[in-house]
Amino acid sequence: MHGRHGGSAGARATALLAGLSGVFLLVGSLFGVVGLVGAVVLSALIHAYAWLASDRIVLRAMRAYPVSEARQPALYRIVRELSTASRLPMPRLYLSPTAAPNAFATGRDPRHAVICCTEGLLDLLDERELRCVLAHEIAHVERRDTLVCSVAAALATGVLSGAQLSWLLSGDGDDDGGGIAGAVMMLVLGPLAAVLLRMAVQRSREYDADVASAALTGDPLGLAAALRALDRRVRELPLRPEPGLRAASALMVVNPFRPDLVGRLFGTHPATTERVARLEALAGYRR
Repeated sequence: MHGRHGGSAGARATALLAGLSGVFLLVGSLFGVVGLVGAVVLSALIHAYAWLASDRIVLRAMRAYPVSEARQPALYRIVRELSTASRLPMPRLYLSPTAAPNAFATGRDPRHAVICCTEGLLDLLDERELRCVLAHEIAHVERRDTLVCSVAAALATGVLSGAQLSWLLSGDGDDDGGGIAGAVMMLVLGPLAAVLLRMAVQRSREYDADVASAALTGDPLGLAAALRALDRRVRELPLRPEPGLRAASALMVVNPFRPDLVGRLFGTHPATTERVARLEALAGYRR
């Protein structure tokens, strides 16, 4: 089971990196040999950073900090029980000082896994609901979804940050053409980042992790209740659509943004109502 998921995730991550390399090389070739060499070097650096440091990129975007067992004994107890039941190493635990409730898992494999909860999540959910959400994140670790999502988020962050930087720099000059070029970069690279996420991150992964959470906890209705509560609160306290957070949203248990243009563009989650309906069906509810 682990090997099959790991191979599939590794293949998808490799394909994503290869596709982005092709884009870099195509653009670099337009500027001759120097541009092509520069594209190769830049591509190699970005890929190495995305592969090795993708978890840090996402954690930094959420301003997350590590927590000890002494500080969060209940969180540690629940995650230890779930990871032991799944025969996985104990992930490192982080908290994000964010009122918007959410959680995500990151890391390139189970040995380097991190589970991060926002402070708003711990304030919102009771222990039953929290256990189900954490089981959902453990499922992502077990299925190696964290590898693909983390690499995609890291690459999308780089694309968005580069676009934003080029727009800011081009606006500093007196040449109107520079400002127009920067705006065009934003218009082109923003959707490109969204396409990277949507191509790499399959919506079915959330359904699969929901089912795995229900199997691990034996409580599909607990996760359904948690998802309903999260969906309501996120509409009241959405995250700001900053570049790093837009990319990191693919990792989170629910879409952290308002259902506006940006939220739909970067949305990689199925509708919460559909996820709840499927969980209730697992519990034997008929609609």
